[in-house]
Amino acid sequence: MAQELMPLGSLEGRLLFAVPKKGRLLQAALNILEGADIQFKRENRLDIALVKNLPIALVFLPAADIPTFVGEGRVDLGITGYDQVQEHDAGTRALARARRMSNEWDPNRGKPHGCETVLDLGFGACRLQVQVPAKGEYAEGKDLIGKNIGTSFVHLAHEYFTRLELEQEGITDPVRAEGRKLRTKIIELSGSVEAACALGVADGIVDLVESGETMKAAGLKAIDTVVETSAILIKSKAPSNPSLVELIASRIRGVITAQRFVLCQYNVPRAKLAEATRVTPGKRAATVTALDEEGWVAVSAMVETKRIAPVMDELVQVGATDILVLDIHNTRSS
Repeated sequence: MAQELMPLGSLEGRLLFAVPKKGRLLQAALNILEGADIQFKRENRLDIALVKNLPIALVFLPAADIPTFVGEGRVDLGITGYDQVQEHDAGTRALARARRMSNEWDPNRGKPHGCETVLDLGFGACRLQVQVPAKGEYAEGKDLIGKNIGTSFVHLAHEYFTRLELEQEGITDPVRAEGRKLRTKIIELSGSVEAACALGVADGIVDLVESGETMKAAGLKAIDTVVETSAILIKSKAPSNPSLVELIASRIRGVITAQRFVLCQYNVPRAKLAEATRVTPGKRAATVTALDEEGWVAVSAMVETKRIAPVMDELVQVGATDILVLDIHNTRSS
């Protein structure tokens, strides 16, 4: 069934914010938007949603396409994987090389292209890895030179094996490197990449690994890592509304900080204050308040959530009492 479209006039004056339409990043991205108070309702089968409380339109796109739309300035902001940005950039470099060789390249043409990373969103961590049959003969990446490689990350795979081939052949001259043909065959696959080796399509693959369970179930093992990745917020180099871009980035940064930290509060003898604040230095500095009881102070400090249990243990050893841990729902910080 054809995708329903929204009249273009309804987007006028709105900042365009690209969000993954499906896949492993979608739900976490929606949670970030909710925490940043970006209010919207996505109608059935529509890939555009108007934000109710800000002049923003959300555009739901495949994660792999978001760096292109942001990089070309078609949308202002986007949430996608660092791996997708690197794949897009590798493709841009490949196109630039091809144009230089055909004398079509003009680096000064048009407005600035490309995207900039605003911040790491802290979810969706995984690795783009070279994988081979677990019981096969290949032990490292260079063993696959000249072989068939299945992947959806064709440009990153091309750069990876180009580097290995140049190292093997001892080529360091950029001119010779730019004009040579890759001996390794890169086969583009759009899905079920992990099945390529078992089906005889490829000798190895380059694919994302999260937990490694799918890789092991397919009888594969990783022999090298091409890129370590997680979800990131990116922006156009020429956004339509830079101040609104910064507002949204500030809100999202606050949500991420609130997710990573808790507020630790406790009372401690003033004589032990220096020792206690070494345990809880806070993001910038701990907040210290005098108590009515002489010789005692109250301390508040932000602590990383993953460290809070050992921090509380250390505070007890220092002599702190009445230790409380409070969730942070949102924040603004530099």
